[in-house]
Amino acid sequence: MGWNLRRSVSFGPLRFNLSKSGVGYSVGTRGLRVGRDAAGRGYSSMSVPGTGIYRRDYLPKAPPQIITASLLPSRLYCKTRQRQAGARRRR
Repeated sequence: MGWNLRRSVSFGPLRFNLSKSGVGYSVGTRGLRVGRDAAGRGYSSMSVPGTGIYRRDYLPKAPPQIITASLLPSRLYCKTRQRQAGARRRR
């Protein structure tokens, strides 16, 4: 088993966690925190202060965004619709 190094710096409820794999951050109080680790994964953490008992659950990744016509710039949407209409006429 290798050695690990971790250092944290707190500014009130905000904590920055420095490790050899990068920088993570979390927000919360003793016993309950929510944050993002150095790898970019979101997590929530609960613990019983002073006992060493804790639990960390990683949050699920957000599903990919679906681009709808309302999110497209109107000019791009019009060109796409024109192409679709032209393809239908050629059939």
